[in-house]
Amino acid sequence: MTTIDQHLLDELTDRVFGDFAAAMTLPLVRLGDRLGLYRELRDAGPCTSSQLAKRGKVAEPIVHEWLSNQAAAGYVSLSSDDGDDEQEERFWMTPEQTALFADPAGADMLPAFQLAAAYTRSEPAVADAIRNHRPCTWGDHDRELFDAVERFYRPAYEASLVSEWIAALEGVEKRLEQGAKVADVGCGHGLSTVLMAKAFPASTFFGIDDHAPSIDRARELAADEGVSGRVRFDVVPAAELTGTYDLLVVLDAFHDMGEPEQVAARLVDALAPTGSALIVEPFAGDRLTDNLTLLGRAYYAASTLACTPSALSQSNARPLGAQAGPARLIATLQAGGFGDVRIATTTPFNLVLEARP
Repeated sequence: MTTIDQHLLDELTDRVFGDFAAAMTLPLVRLGDRLGLYRELRDAGPCTSSQLAKRGKVAEPIVHEWLSNQAAAGYVSLSSDDGDDEQEERFWMTPEQTALFADPAGADMLPAFQLAAAYTRSEPAVADAIRNHRPCTWGDHDRELFDAVERFYRPAYEASLVSEWIAALEGVEKRLEQGAKVADVGCGHGLSTVLMAKAFPASTFFGIDDHAPSIDRARELAADEGVSGRVRFDVVPAAELTGTYDLLVVLDAFHDMGEPEQVAARLVDALAPTGSALIVEPFAGDRLTDNLTLLGRAYYAASTLACTPSALSQSNARPLGAQAGPARLIATLQAGGFGDVRIATTTPFNLVLEARP
């Protein structure tokens, strides 16, 4: 007979209930984002639920319950003279809370919640595809997922792509300043392509992705940012990239490839003799036990719901997954024909690799 350790059961129950409370808070964060309540609270300063409801043009009873949930989560702050009179309750946001929930230029976490909500809505379709042994492509997901991915990665790409990641490559920044040909492989909505085009006006850029609606969005973004003359987007799978380039960029997409070694071989063939490839992947260690962290937990979830099903829809090969780790990434790139692969830099969230023929 199995004996349950009550202390361990209580600890696990607390963790599970914490996850349940967090899951229930997810749609409320989305409400705050959609209704602009975080921004209104930021601008209002300490205020009652009635005052915030008036500013946000939302029914006060709903705002009061929303604020109460957010205060319980620690996402907003609460002060009260006696704790009983709702009219004495004042809610506000600390600078740290503002940075995470009401400042797009700060450490904005709202895109992460949007991403999680989109993944949640995609789960029934993913489960149905898995159960019936059907492919589950990137395009089969909830449509908001594609916008959420662009929004989620934007802060890191704007802050780091040019100034840190490209700068960490040997001689690449100077080449781009002088004029180079660049391909952004798996470009999605083209945000990274457009950012590079704006930073290096002497160079030309080619973005490819196998998801047609994303390419449509990329073309719109390039036009809006005034770089259409130097940027071209096409619906092309990574393994079918054509042309020769001085720089190849694959951002948070290599692990989504169904045949990563084949893609690596195509990248080698598409590089000029002195060219470089920039491969950015989620941060991970080489062992599963290295990745049993909050970050690993989030990325394994994304990998289960989207990355691995997408890769399997392209091939029967064993996908890399979103937590491949540096050793496996380097080995895969070398198996594809890259002779020189190194970790150029890292962040708490990224592995940045440079690969040369």
